[in-house]
Amino acid sequence: MTRLRQIMLEELRRRNFATTTIESYIHGVEHFSQYFHRPPDQLGPEHIRQYQAMLFTELKLSPNTVIVRLAALRFFYIHVLKKNWSIAETPYRKKVLHLPQVLSQDEVARLIDAAEFPFHRILLMTLYATGARRAEVAHLKISDIDSRRMVIHIRGGKGRKDRDVMLSPKLLDAPRLYWRGLKRKPTDWLFPGNRWRTASHPVSTKVLWNACQRAAERAGLEHRRIHPHTLRHCFATHLLEAGADLRTIQMLLGHRDLEETTIYLHLSRRHLSAIGSPLDTLTIRGEEEQTQNA
Repeated sequence: MTRLRQIMLEELRRRNFATTTIESYIHGVEHFSQYFHRPPDQLGPEHIRQYQAMLFTELKLSPNTVIVRLAALRFFYIHVLKKNWSIAETPYRKKVLHLPQVLSQDEVARLIDAAEFPFHRILLMTLYATGARRAEVAHLKISDIDSRRMVIHIRGGKGRKDRDVMLSPKLLDAPRLYWRGLKRKPTDWLFPGNRWRTASHPVSTKVLWNACQRAAERAGLEHRRIHPHTLRHCFATHLLEAGADLRTIQMLLGHRDLEETTIYLHLSRRHLSAIGSPLDTLTIRGEEEQTQNA
């Protein structure tokens, strides 16, 4: 490990950055250095300008991804190299906000039923039943399951915040049935790593990603670009359609700001159909003529 990498890791950890953010920032600075084949402390504003242009023109990265790459470089220059960072020389494009993809409840059932392995089936059920992020599901411990209160404790979520979500009776039974067939029962992690589910470390988030991809292919839903976060969006949208209020959904998802949660108003069929289009209240002359001619 190089000295600069070690310093950056220490500075990120000192500020209690999430593990995924740390990995993303380290990768961003490494890619920047590799692109110019020089150590990052020997690169300046002109290199950053060229790199930013390359991310858009050659790699065709989205504005949101480029913003993360620039945030990594900004952190490196300010907190590791102790240099100034000019916002004027590194303009940030505005974030692009897309409505997330949401499956119907029937499609979610098809996806779960199409899981390639029983273990994948439980992972998909957990993603949908809790609305948790894939890293949060991967790091669940047996002690996080409170069957008396019927809640699941999600610890160290995004922003290092803990929260509780509901424990579905179906979800409570599924791991128990699966564990009965295992020679060695889990004692710490709810979803242990390795193919025999006996590792002392949790399953990797890559396994959850693959579980979604393979199930989508088997269910004939691969064209929908389904990934673990899709089931989180389904969880929130289906709760809203069932009558849950936005504040409750915000707490279950662990959103810091209620504005993040309001995006699901655009996806809920119940809310979209609650009012009609203003076009339906108009009396249009052409329609009257068509009716008379008919």
